[in-house]
Amino acid sequence: MFLPEQVIIADDHPLFRQALLETLNGRMSKTEFIEAETVKQLEEKLDSHSHADLLLLDLNIPGAHGFNTLIHVRQHYPQIPVIVVSAYEDRDTISQAIEYGASGFIPKSTDIETIFHAINQVLSGEIWLPSGFDNESSSPSKSQVAEQIGSLTQQQYKILLMFAEGLLNKQIAYQLNVSEATVKAHATAIFRKLNVQNRTQAVLVLNQLEITEDFSHQLST
Repeated sequence: MFLPEQVIIADDHPLFRQALLETLNGRMSKTEFIEAETVKQLEEKLDSHSHADLLLLDLNIPGAHGFNTLIHVRQHYPQIPVIVVSAYEDRDTISQAIEYGASGFIPKSTDIETIFHAINQVLSGEIWLPSGFDNESSSPSKSQVAEQIGSLTQQQYKILLMFAEGLLNKQIAYQLNVSEATVKAHATAIFRKLNVQNRTQAVLVLNQLEITEDFSHQLST
């Protein structure tokens, strides 16, 4: 098995992340594991570890909107293969994750041996999917949205996420340490790339990438 030098784990569940770390450390004792709990932390880790060998990504870390984080990572860090590690196991989610650039999809219910096999296969340059999964293409409309989101620069992407949080231009300018005029200029560029007229429409485009399957029944397990 190829032993990676650096692996980024983006997951906001401490117990699962710790269990995964202990499991991986058992066979990758020389690998450096970098942890992120939110989209903001993940961006910081990617910026400082752009040569990481692998990203294990939970689609639902705080700040994410469905597949947008995966799309953004593949657009700006194409050299880092991404394996989605998720509680979602339906065919649509798996299919869309692969279409949006993931190199593998590991359900969180997967056993340890299979996790190692999946990581090894992806590090070898192959695609890994759960046993019995037959890949199907997602709708063209979502593919187009993914392309539009992927065309945003990192600063534009951050501002779009702030739009989704309901922040005003003044608040965004303060957090990013830029002028309001700069935020407005970025907003204009975002609207043009997403083919919308205002921030409300821009957020609606972003929301098209949300995962809509209801898994509330899993909360009791």
